[in-house]
Amino acid sequence: MPITTCIFDAYGTLFDVAAAARTAANEPGREAFKSHWPAIAEHWRLKQLQYTWLRAITGDHTDFWTVTQDGLDWALEAEGLSDDADLRERLLALYWELEAYPEVPAMLHALKDAGKNTAILSNGSPDMLDGAVKSAGIGDVLDDVLSVESVGIFKPHASVYDLVGHRFGCARSEVLFVSSNGWDAAAAAGYGFTTAWVNRAGAPMDRLPATPDHILSDLTGIPELAK
Repeated sequence: MPITTCIFDAYGTLFDVAAAARTAANEPGREAFKSHWPAIAEHWRLKQLQYTWLRAITGDHTDFWTVTQDGLDWALEAEGLSDDADLRERLLALYWELEAYPEVPAMLHALKDAGKNTAILSNGSPDMLDGAVKSAGIGDVLDDVLSVESVGIFKPHASVYDLVGHRFGCARSEVLFVSSNGWDAAAAAGYGFTTAWVNRAGAPMDRLPATPDHILSDLTGIPELAK
């Protein structure tokens, strides 16, 4: 069946998760942070993801804002910056205003011009996602923003991917699912979606039961895949 519905992970896929640390490092008075921000950004994202997996496995769900704060606290402590309360608050504030990758607006407009359904499917809590979408100015080219909070468990649980069919009434084969997380793209492929892994970092393929159908270096090729 042809692709009717294009679904996007949010953080790392549409929105640059390193932008908060990078922006803070370039602000006046934070010169000492410039040597730390790449490690902070990397550790923050890794712990954020690890905590979602662990909470899904143990059944101890919480909202994504909590694991985002927990991940940052771990990263700051690892870099010896846990006592800098002002930096912590600034980084958290910036996370609500993450930048979209440059190709995102044009890519989404091309999909809408082609008559495709477009939506976000994210671990993010609704208020976080609302802030990011508004900051990026892409609300007019999204039909919906779907959050795991409606099912109470993080990706890659199948009930999260079920949200797409419930919302759009489409078959799994009609969905192009796009994620920058290899494990997410692989899980969605196993679920039955056509998937595209946006492998911006050139990382190795995750060793999982299923693999993504497509591997891209950015999002510019998505409209062609959705034809």
